[in-house]
Amino acid sequence: MRMIVAVIQPTKLQAVQSALAAIGVERMTVCDSQGYARQKGQTALYRGREYKTHLLRKITLEIAVNDDFIERTIDAIVTAARTGPQGSIGDGKIFVLPMGEAFQVDSDVVGPEAV
Repeated sequence: MRMIVAVIQPTKLQAVQSALAAIGVERMTVCDSQGYARQKGQTALYRGREYKTHLLRKITLEIAVNDDFIERTIDAIVTAARTGPQGSIGDGKIFVLPMGEAFQVDSDVVGPEAV
């Protein structure tokens, strides 16, 4: 079992959800997040004054998958989250973390079946 943490652009959330549903991954946690990386923030205008925002809005997806779903889940996220054929800075990142145990709260299911 693995925990896939994907940080994507907010405009790509619907496309990523559709791509994951197409391969049978329908359970995930979606969180609003902010980040700072190579984009270096952006300039915005508020009440006629220009200011620089260093933190950009992102969406973080947390998806627990069994080992046989890791590659196809990553491929679906990358394909749907990429802007343009080559992608661009700010499209996001994907992290794959080991997951020791999984417990289903409403029943006594433990392990890969709980995912």
